[in-house]
Amino acid sequence: MQLIEDLRAEHELIERVAESLRAFVTARMANQGDPADGGRFLAFFRHYVGTFHHHKEEAVFFQALTEKAEVPGHRGPVAALTLEHASMGRLLDELGPLLGEPALDADSGRHLHDLAVEYSRSLWRHIDAENSVIFPEGQERLRRFHVRELPSRPMTDPEQAAHDGGLALLAAYPPERDAEVHRGDGCVTCPSYGIACEGLEREWWTDLEWEDMHERMSGD
Repeated sequence: MQLIEDLRAEHELIERVAESLRAFVTARMANQGDPADGGRFLAFFRHYVGTFHHHKEEAVFFQALTEKAEVPGHRGPVAALTLEHASMGRLLDELGPLLGEPALDADSGRHLHDLAVEYSRSLWRHIDAENSVIFPEGQERLRRFHVRELPSRPMTDPEQAAHDGGLALLAAYPPERDAEVHRGDGCVTCPSYGIACEGLEREWWTDLEWEDMHERMSGD
């Protein structure tokens, strides 16, 4: 499905720019880097990630799952990931004013660092869950309901400018890996587990799927 291929490709850029954000924050805490670049990071995450990427996920992919593939939207993975979009948006609202600060004292520098760590780790965990869980499972469920393609859309001028700004920021601030982050498939560390979601199997699987699993396990 081309839409999912597009979303995966967008994830690759987003996670790299999140690493670049961490490099920028490290530089700013040492009174290096250009404070004006903070606004460029904010534009990338606000316009390219938020109004372009997240909007396509919610308004096209998630909506197709709930309207065409009989997937619940008020609970389960769709609800959990939508809530995460909103949560990351609130983090960005708090992070935004600090990104462009021309001078950071010790307290504001630590606050900027802590918010950048929380935002980037939330984003990486979210991307891993989408890539390994909802994209493949969602595509398969849509296929069962004879939905094989979903519409995408081109970027608006502000979204394209934010995208291009992200590429420039990657060159200016080479991505900085977080050694404490352990990434991987699945949604085991999902903060919504047990709250908004009980796991994909319990939320999405039909009786036939459960029966098939039990038959395969008993056959082993």
